[in-house]
Amino acid sequence: MEHEEDTALIQKALIGDDDAFAQLFHRHYSFLYKYLLKLTLDEEVSRDLAQDTMFKCYTHLSSYKGEGKVSTWMISIASRLYIDLLRKQKREKKWVEQLKRTLSRQLAWQANSKGMEWSDAFADFNQLNADVRVPILLHHYYGYTYEEIGKMIGIRTGTVKSRVHNGLKQLRKE
Repeated sequence: MEHEEDTALIQKALIGDDDAFAQLFHRHYSFLYKYLLKLTLDEEVSRDLAQDTMFKCYTHLSSYKGEGKVSTWMISIASRLYIDLLRKQKREKKWVEQLKRTLSRQLAWQANSKGMEWSDAFADFNQLNADVRVPILLHHYYGYTYEEIGKMIGIRTGTVKSRVHNGLKQLRKE
């Protein structure tokens, strides 16, 4: 029953009835959003992906063959968009890591050319995550207490201590 109604709405939408697509959108948006929310665990990303999915469905409506449920077709589009997003994030993360390494090498070269000492430990320090790097820098370079750092960046004192400890342990390991 629902499949036939969806197929009829798609046929109307294909001949230019935007209200038919709006009905289709309202019928399946909640299901699609909940699926994406379970997949991403992020409300904003889920909303964006749901919107992108519905736009893709609208622009590629003629590619729906009617062999399965419309919701299944939409889920397949949403899943591919999510996988594309993950790939994009992975590429961006690689790019940022490469940029960090390049900048670290440039800073080391500039320091050496000006006669300043630059240790490999600082280059390793730059490879740490920011949530670990900031407390170490504030504590060991600027001399702030764990309590002061916790207040500055809005985390508990124990969390600051563990981040400093784990970060230094990671640096020693490197």
